Amino acid sequence: MLVRSIGADINRIRTDAAASQAVVAREAGIDRSHVTRMEAGTTHPSLESLVAVATAMGADVSIRLYPGRGPRITDRHQARMVETILASLAPAWVPHLEVPVFRPARGFIDVVFEHRVDPRLVIAEAFSTLPRLEQQIRWSAEKAASIGSSDLVGDRPVPPVSRLLILRSTETTRALVRTFRSTMNAAYPASTREAVDSLRTGSLWPGDSIVWVRIEGDVVQLLDGVPRGIPVGRPG
Repeated sequence: MLVRSIGADINRIRTDAAASQAVVAREAGIDRSHVTRMEAGTTHPSLESLVAVATAMGADVSIRLYPGRGPRITDRHQARMVETILASLAPAWVPHLEVPVFRPARGFIDVVFEHRVDPRLVIAEAFSTLPRLEQQIRWSAEKAASIGSSDLVGDRPVPPVSRLLILRSTETTRALVRTFRSTMNAAYPASTREAVDSLRTGSLWPGDSIVWVRIEGDVVQLLDGVPRGIPVGRPG
């Protein structure tokens, strides 16, 4: 039972990092088939193998696996997407990068935007792909609920918290959002255009929302609104 539970944790953390078994195996210095058997729970990995795989994925090893100090394997477009948001950010927003939270969920938030006037924190996660949509939504909500355990909040009361999904505009991500329009509208109901305007001007935050980033070669652009054909994030 423990072996299967550890295997499920390895699979979850690897999938969240958008990394293949081959990449994890290469980083860990072990055979890919061994990673496959570990995830399937059909082998009893040595402590050395388990630590090597966990380290490759940025996880801490205890009885279970939890996101740790940040993965060596990351979404390769994430940094460029966040950089573009930061370059567009109004002075009213203070960005905090890689904010650790500890309870009830443990992990790192990509960016937390803190408004200088409106007592609000916006918990932002950036993805160029969404391999597990429901898990990403759940994990984002869990980290938002854990912001009170961060040093950013400290001993003060937890201010209002909103969530922001920074999403790369590709055929795959657009098709996914169209397919799961009801889920995405429920999770991120606010206007995309109003969210972008808030980031750029410092106006009041509209609520849980999605903003889109286009990447074409070396050009990375924060879109003004919703890509064509996307039914989520449009004014009601």
